[in-house]
Amino acid sequence: MEKEELFKIMNENPALHLATMDGDQPRVRGMLLFRADEDGIIFHTASSKDVYKQIQKNPKAELCFNGPGIQVRVTGVLEEVEDENLKKEIFAHPTRKFLQAWKELGVDHLLTVFRMKHGTAVTWTMETNFDEKQEIQL
Repeated sequence: MEKEELFKIMNENPALHLATMDGDQPRVRGMLLFRADEDGIIFHTASSKDVYKQIQKNPKAELCFNGPGIQVRVTGVLEEVEDENLKKEIFAHPTRKFLQAWKELGVDHLLTVFRMKHGTAVTWTMETNFDEKQEIQL
């Protein structure tokens, strides 16, 4: 599978699960993808959340996407993105109307954007269940 196909699966199925470490305890939670392309896999959270603190302490993470009949897991390192234009784009995007409440509450400064670039992806399907994993560099 080519990385462009993987980006397409991710973008069409934007609900993902993010695994981080909290000391020696794994933590997994659902997140919402903003976009995935050659510039990386981009999502956001609030800097006041535990997930933010966990990523700051250990930026290694795994993302898991599920599409019809396929699972895509991406392992890599997260980086915080300090791009005000990207933050404005996120706030203005039609899929992020829920963020308008942040502005109304005056907590829009908490928006923190993360990107995983150059991750390693593996896929799983019922047909490939027992096959050796093939790593795909993103």
